[in-house]
Amino acid sequence: MKQRGRPMIPRHLHSLGRNYIARSEYPKALFMNRPGFCYPWWTGHHPWASYPPVNNCHPPVNWRPHHSFGPVRTSYPNYFHWNAPQSSWIHFSNFNMASKGDEPLPKRFKTGDESRHEKVSSKRSYSPAKDFIVPPMTNSSALPSSKNLGKEAPFKGPIRRQWENFNHCYMETSSAQHGRRRSPIQFDFTVLSYNILSQDLLEDNSHLYSHCRRPVLFWSYRLPNILKELREMDADILCLQEVQENHYRTQIKPSLEALGYHCEYKTRTGSKPDGCAICFKSSKFLLTMTKPVEYYREHINLLDRDNIGLILLLQPRVDQEAPSICIANTHLLYNPRRGDIKLTQLAILLAEISGVAHLTGSSSCPIVLCGDFNSVPGSPLHSFIKEGVLNYGGLSIGKVSGQEQYSSGRRPLSIPIWPDSLGISQNCVYESKESTEKAEEQAIEEQSVQNKSRVQSSIQHHFSLSSVYSHYVPGTGMPEVTTCHSKSAITVDYIFYSSAMDDIFVPPGASVPSNGLKLLGRLSLLTEQDLWSVNGLPNENNSSDHLSLLAKFRLEI
Repeated sequence: MKQRGRPMIPRHLHSLGRNYIARSEYPKALFMNRPGFCYPWWTGHHPWASYPPVNNCHPPVNWRPHHSFGPVRTSYPNYFHWNAPQSSWIHFSNFNMASKGDEPLPKRFKTGDESRHEKVSSKRSYSPAKDFIVPPMTNSSALPSSKNLGKEAPFKGPIRRQWENFNHCYMETSSAQHGRRRSPIQFDFTVLSYNILSQDLLEDNSHLYSHCRRPVLFWSYRLPNILKELREMDADILCLQEVQENHYRTQIKPSLEALGYHCEYKTRTGSKPDGCAICFKSSKFLLTMTKPVEYYREHINLLDRDNIGLILLLQPRVDQEAPSICIANTHLLYNPRRGDIKLTQLAILLAEISGVAHLTGSSSCPIVLCGDFNSVPGSPLHSFIKEGVLNYGGLSIGKVSGQEQYSSGRRPLSIPIWPDSLGISQNCVYESKESTEKAEEQAIEEQSVQNKSRVQSSIQHHFSLSSVYSHYVPGTGMPEVTTCHSKSAITVDYIFYSSAMDDIFVPPGASVPSNGLKLLGRLSLLTEQDLWSVNGLPNENNSSDHLSLLAKFRLEI
């Protein structure tokens, strides 16, 4: 690959290109601090390498202090421990991280608030969802600044993400119900959503990772960490975003297939190198439908972006006949100033889900909707997904996602937001030709602009969706975050699901489907302060600028 400006790595690392190599001719075990962790490819340290393997002690480069840093806790429980990755298995294929003088336009400009770690006292009874750990910096009395630039950051025990178990909340209710009727068959499954950070996007937006040690940004370092995390999470369904196509075909897909997953993938339209993947355990589900979703429309100016979605219909492998489960995964447009595009992309996805998940009458099968929605909790877009309705009259396009406090997108949303030629109604379903013609005739007869504006200044959908996460630390109101880099730390990643009638998180008075899902547990998120105590994201153990989200559901048949 061509150099793009002066390399941003220490001079003593320049020779590592000849010392660290990749070998992909034949399978070999890749040891990830546990036995039996095998993939059909491997990386290694060549015997004649003259320089010792890289470790976690390289100093940060071009550190920028974060604007919302707060005091960081100075001690952690003594049961935390961290095993450094076996760096002798790591190779480097790219050392020419672009310098700041050659930076492209940023991928994200996000803002965040001060936050702190959530302490959870709930039981951890679900063995596959092991606590995921992150090594914090020992010197937490002050966060890195220009004064200590170049100093090595020592490490000690990890920060734990605890498993929050809600299973006990259903015991009393279930016992009372089962005394009156036959006990249902219970099908439990786990879903993980994870933006793994495309390597090309990382390198094109290196200014977002100026706080990181250079070696942890190389794909050769990041890939083993990502695969290790996916293996340890052991989720039944994986919804991944920013999956670079060449890495997916040659490394990620073969590695996950070796773990028993069936993988489906949809790349972004245009020339973008990444996309979304949904992978599920073949032993637990049978694939009945795959629906790639493209938001680009050639003749609609509003839809000139290359974002995509992917929908699968999965049949649980159980003895008794069970409803299929609709799994949707997406990565919506980032641009904070174009809320009109975000809402239209979301409307297309919901219309496609409606077609895939539709059963008889107005009912639908259970739905799990995952992804990076590039919208913060409580924003109009986020509220629309949860509440099923959005009155957008007078709402500016820059306020839809809530990513920026002072957005330059001040133009109000047009009414309607998307043109009739898209073929999607204000209820976010595809219209038949007959219904479209009838609506046009009715609009001509009314000839009332005021009435038309009143009717069309709202959109809605018929799904009853709840969010797995509350997004705030209980008792403090401090926000949890799902992404953290040099510019900001906020929540943009979500798992939404169709709530069962007796789900503990179902909104009061909500109309819920008869075959909804119960949330049994989730892997806790962290706060901004927690993540900066380990030098933000990515770091030595977490190789994306996003956290993974993990939830356990129950379907009663």
